[in-house]
Amino acid sequence: MTDTSETRLADFEEHRRMVFGIAYRMLGSVADAEDLVQDTWLRWSQVAGQVASPGGYLARTVTNLALNRLDSAAVRRESYVGPWLPEPLVTEPDATDGVERAEAVSVALLVVLESLSPLERAVFVLKEAFGFSYPEIAEALDRTEAACRQVGSRARAHVRARRPRYDAPPELRRRATDEFLAACVGGDLNRMLELLAPDVTSWNDGGGVITAALRPVTGAEKVARFILGLLHKLGEGAAARPVLVNGEPGVLITVHGAVDSVSVFDFTRGPDGEPLISAIHAVRNPQKLAHLA
Repeated sequence: MTDTSETRLADFEEHRRMVFGIAYRMLGSVADAEDLVQDTWLRWSQVAGQVASPGGYLARTVTNLALNRLDSAAVRRESYVGPWLPEPLVTEPDATDGVERAEAVSVALLVVLESLSPLERAVFVLKEAFGFSYPEIAEALDRTEAACRQVGSRARAHVRARRPRYDAPPELRRRATDEFLAACVGGDLNRMLELLAPDVTSWNDGGGVITAALRPVTGAEKVARFILGLLHKLGEGAAARPVLVNGEPGVLITVHGAVDSVSVFDFTRGPDGEPLISAIHAVRNPQKLAHLA
């Protein structure tokens, strides 16, 4: 390997997490994000040595590749069966490193980003997640700085209005998640109801590939009974364990060792100040869990 190729690779590796992070936030897909990392590398390998700012070039390249990919993704989403959720990034609770943890972004935020226009999403991701300036964003997207500022302001307002308003401390989220998992495994309906907000909503992404609710399930008792019914159908081969889902406490369920589903929770503040589960995002579509195998 020549010095030039070594430098080229070193510069790319220095920014690989950023490239993956932008692609994943834009697309909500681990597989598609990894594809774009490879596509970005191919383009970088052809121009390295001619670029003054590797980080800016790589961010611009992967963002525009993601915008192109979103055109075809939009068509697929229109025909998607049931609720669409992003592919989850899963790590062990004690994980302290790795691309997945470093570039994790909550499932709730990814769902909100999905409701933005592609341009709004690009501006929001580059500005809010990676700290690029508006002049840099304007150059990357071939827009005026004023236009990007306007788009960014609109995107921030949209996200702020739709994000969960209660950010429980991590230790409380972990404890509530563990207690809810124990109640589910133990079939303790009453304890489940104590941990669920009265208006809790469960979104279940099966993609038409595997059995899942085609519409959101709302209400504490309906959600609790739905979960218990699913666990009963999975049978004695099912096992559940706590994991980090996009950096937040979640649950991974396997059946005879094969990944069946990944769930993560949003929380609201209960009457006593303790967190209650206000939303459940559960991915069962095996195509979205293939990277966990």
